[in-house]
Amino acid sequence: MTIKHYAARQMKLTLARFMLIALIIITGCSGAMQNKAEYSGGSIEQPAEARNQASSTSTQPNSNDALINGTNAGEVSPEDAIKAQIGSMTLEEKIGQLMIIGLNGTSPDAFTEEMIRTYKVGGFILYGDNIDNAQQTLALLDGLKELNAADDGIPLLLSVDQEGGRVSRLPDEYRSFPKAMAIGRQDDERYSRSTGQALGVAVKSLGFNMNFAPVLDIHSNPNNPVIGDRAYGTDAAAVTKHGLLAMEGLRSEGVVPVVKHFPGHGDTSVDSHIDLPVVNKSLEQLEQLELVPFREAIRQDADVIMVAHLLLPQLDKDSPSSLSEAVVTGLLREQLQYDGVVVTDDMTMGGITDGYGVADAAVKSIQAGIDLVLIGHNSKDQLAAWKAIKQSVDNGQLSQERLDESVYRILRLKQKYELTDAVIETIHMDSVNEAIEEAMAAPQ
Repeated sequence: MTIKHYAARQMKLTLARFMLIALIIITGCSGAMQNKAEYSGGSIEQPAEARNQASSTSTQPNSNDALINGTNAGEVSPEDAIKAQIGSMTLEEKIGQLMIIGLNGTSPDAFTEEMIRTYKVGGFILYGDNIDNAQQTLALLDGLKELNAADDGIPLLLSVDQEGGRVSRLPDEYRSFPKAMAIGRQDDERYSRSTGQALGVAVKSLGFNMNFAPVLDIHSNPNNPVIGDRAYGTDAAAVTKHGLLAMEGLRSEGVVPVVKHFPGHGDTSVDSHIDLPVVNKSLEQLEQLELVPFREAIRQDADVIMVAHLLLPQLDKDSPSSLSEAVVTGLLREQLQYDGVVVTDDMTMGGITDGYGVADAAVKSIQAGIDLVLIGHNSKDQLAAWKAIKQSVDNGQLSQERLDESVYRILRLKQKYELTDAVIETIHMDSVNEAIEEAMAAPQ
């Protein structure tokens, strides 16, 4: 919607909502003063706030940018601003915020534009086949932001799987990152944090604002085909220590870290990309090992937790963890008292598709307590999932209140990280790699 239309609709609301409009106008005017710039990296020791200011490359923010980021006026609290925005959103806008999707090719196509403008999707994930080189990746992310800003959309979550080691999506121009197991073996707190910070520098330089890392799984099963050296260690203490330092490092660069794969994918012998692994452990056993890093991550205010596609028959004998109310709401929300954003692993993985349709699984996941549904592949599945969520609200299967809970958490996250659809015109690769190299220096 345009600012004009938005203001007209708010005229029908209460006095508190008039105050909110004033907040939007004030912050929008101040934001319009910003200009485009270049990303030139920065010293790893330079304060993140100063580097963020130097590397911000903004176009004029839209009205939703102002609402997400507008917190200067004392009359309206950030929480009230979010609640007011949710009250003004259409059902279609709310459903879109619950989805992160992948895309085809190396530039936005017609389907991508439709998902932004018609279906109001809240975020994207890029994979290796979307990334050729740094300038192309920058242009792709800028293109997504420009499409969203042109429609006055709420700023996008732009995500990537960049762990380091064998899970790396960055273009070849970037310095390679060590695997988590090698970082854990160094057992150096400064190094663990700075590698996380360097990951943040790298992904942020392209325009990503969310990274699906660090891994908090414990490599406790040598036959595990999917975790292995992606873990920071083989015991809970090492994974907790080094994984959460990496989380802190990413967060220091203004990049949203996503810890994964709850409640723990380390003791499996099946790859959930192919089939549904079974973890036949009691809650007491999980508490002693798998849940230790996640419990500490929650204590340290983890922003986002990814739930794996696992079957835990002693907690829920019927549903994978990503679709399980017992796991997501009962264990994560209630027992561990987590109120941050919860995202699924990719719903097009075999651990889901072998037993469910993606659309049906998307609805079940939200019913279970999931906030963000990640659908990384297949445009038909992405659109079908959006439509299934809408139908489930229309027929009463999902309540508006349930959607609003998740939308609130998502908008709160976007507000916390001050997300905008500002574009980055170019990257100074030498400066970026210099900052990465500084962090990658071997511990003394």
